[in-house]
Amino acid sequence: MKSSDLLIPTVKEAPNDAKIISHQLMIRAGLISKLASGLYSYLPMGLRVVQKVEKIVREEMNKSLAQEVLMPVSQPAELWQESGRWEEYGPELLRFQDRHGRDFCMGPTHEEVITNIAKQYLRSYKQLPMNFYQIQTKFRDEIRPRYGVMRSREFIMKDAYSFHIDEASLAETYQVMHQTYCNIFDRLGLNYRPVLADSGAIGGDSSHEFHVLADSGEDAICFSDGSDYAANIERAETLPQGDPSAPTQELSVAETPNVKTIDDVCTLLGIPSNTTIKTLVVDGDDGNLVALVLRGDHELNEVKAAKIDGVAQPLAMADEEKVQKALGCAFGSIGVVNPPIKLVVDYAAACLSDFVCGANEDDKHLTGVNWHRDTPDFVAADLRNIVAGDPSPDGKGKIEIKRGIEVGHIFQLGTKYSDAMNANVVGENGKSVNMNMGCYGIGVTRVVAASIEQNHDDRGIIFPEAIAPFQLVIVPINYNKSSRVKTLADDLYQQCLDKGIEVLLDNRKERPGIMFADSELLGIPHRMVISDTHADNGNVEYKARNAPEKIEVIYGEAADFIVSKLA
Repeated sequence: MKSSDLLIPTVKEAPNDAKIISHQLMIRAGLISKLASGLYSYLPMGLRVVQKVEKIVREEMNKSLAQEVLMPVSQPAELWQESGRWEEYGPELLRFQDRHGRDFCMGPTHEEVITNIAKQYLRSYKQLPMNFYQIQTKFRDEIRPRYGVMRSREFIMKDAYSFHIDEASLAETYQVMHQTYCNIFDRLGLNYRPVLADSGAIGGDSSHEFHVLADSGEDAICFSDGSDYAANIERAETLPQGDPSAPTQELSVAETPNVKTIDDVCTLLGIPSNTTIKTLVVDGDDGNLVALVLRGDHELNEVKAAKIDGVAQPLAMADEEKVQKALGCAFGSIGVVNPPIKLVVDYAAACLSDFVCGANEDDKHLTGVNWHRDTPDFVAADLRNIVAGDPSPDGKGKIEIKRGIEVGHIFQLGTKYSDAMNANVVGENGKSVNMNMGCYGIGVTRVVAASIEQNHDDRGIIFPEAIAPFQLVIVPINYNKSSRVKTLADDLYQQCLDKGIEVLLDNRKERPGIMFADSELLGIPHRMVISDTHADNGNVEYKARNAPEKIEVIYGEAADFIVSKLA
């Protein structure tokens, strides 16, 4: 295509609310246009990128023998009430009523709809397994939509759902989908990692996330330096660290007036934070309180904590007034010596000796505290976020932590939805069997933003070739003034089209600097420059977007040269 035929509204400055690189560059490059908070229109160049992602996703899903369908965005409340998620899902589910007063929602995902379809049309185990997918718009009413299309309210997603007679069949398809996702992200040209993950609100047991590695990533991804172990920090387990050493100090009381935090305690007493204990009190499932105990320098993992026996669902920090009544002190003074509530102690905290903790009395702390001697009754568990340098959960090597952007997630749902919605088939023995299900999602529009976060420089986007809006841009200098340049540029443009190259001819009446800047901002992988000088010497200037050097290429070989670069 020619630039004169396209809307390419590039701008020099990004809006003030664009905080991350992908948001800034997608606005500046004219890929998207903001309509309202969390709502964006995709302009021609942006849509070309999205469609290329969709094409790769569709091709690989079809290779996996998944069948494409298209389900409604609007979903009746009855289905969500049947699955139990109408209230469970929370305010992200946008609910509305039609003109007849019937309740509906805008679909953030489609487990209920696809289960209803399977319930209607799948009758026998002989039809299984079956895997259905769609590429479609989703809506989640995010409380704080931000980062452009990275966390928007409306987005394009590929979601797939598989149905199986048993867990063994589900496990087989799960592995097929795992490999399919690897194939997709390989073709997209992304540096990514599949990691063990928590299933969250979707439910189910086994789960993997696919993360594009980028410094701006919201998620912490844990890797072993001695194996292929990888997990989301929410899922990464920590290991028991053995028994504490024998006590060497006597239990004593230290006055700590107005001291509320671990940092304050350490400063006052002149001790490192890894010799202290912090105690967080949460609601128990029986109406009582539960104390979660961590080493002072560690952070609570709320996903792990929510799974502890006796902890109320959802996880909630206890009311301070209730804590004051039960323990006789405020939050900053809670300790572990003889508390009247259940103690669950993180593995790393459980191996400490001679440590410092609150005294269950305001403005006082205890020093020289030791487990078993001073606090015999507690349960050890994995409660914290893993940190760099911890042993890998698989026993091989140490943990390293990087940032990642989640772009895909696969789940083994089991019978969560088929049980709730009575989706069954006749089994081999003639009896009714509720189907096992899998769920597999890719954030199509999120992939675009994640790719930019991973691939950019100070001049703009550096798109992987597979998803760039065009493969080549031809920049003719003085195209509208020099007949020789125009003839050469038009001829090379046609040669490239004839060879199947996706080429953009920048025929605008702009200065060369502006055309160069726009081509780099847009992230087009290859650039050819034609000028009167090149008309004289029979060459064209070539430059790759991700390389600093420029080279001269014989004009008559230019189209074949680009074909060789694309091979």
